[in-house]
Amino acid sequence: QVQLVESGGGLVQAGGSLRLSCATADRFFSNNAMGWFRQAPGKEREFVAAINWAGTNTYYADSVKGRFTISRDNAKKTVYLRMSNLKPEDTAVYICAAGDVAAVDPPMNTWGNGTQVTVSS
Repeated sequence: QVQLVESGGGLVQAGGSLRLSCATADRFFSNNAMGWFRQAPGKEREFVAAINWAGTNTYYADSVKGRFTISRDNAKKTVYLRMSNLKPEDTAVYICAAGDVAAVDPPMNTWGNGTQVTVSS
């Protein structure tokens, strides 16, 4: 069973930045597309960003374009989400996922447990 472990969440003021990490021991990591999703209290899970296996193609939700950057380090088996100019509406549990295809809101096969991000106004 592939495990995805997120870290880097926390409390930040509006306008601040955070970098989330998602690490795995899966030896097939470099074959997978990776993505970040988020779920706010009382809301459905939503797509945030995705990246293809090589790190050459990235996809973003309109709400985070220009503020968030997804990247990956296949040697470290880690995917990152750099979040800048954070807004209170970005408050959510951020969840890492792995799948076969990178796209806007792609289907994913494996999910992490998430890390909490709270943005205060």
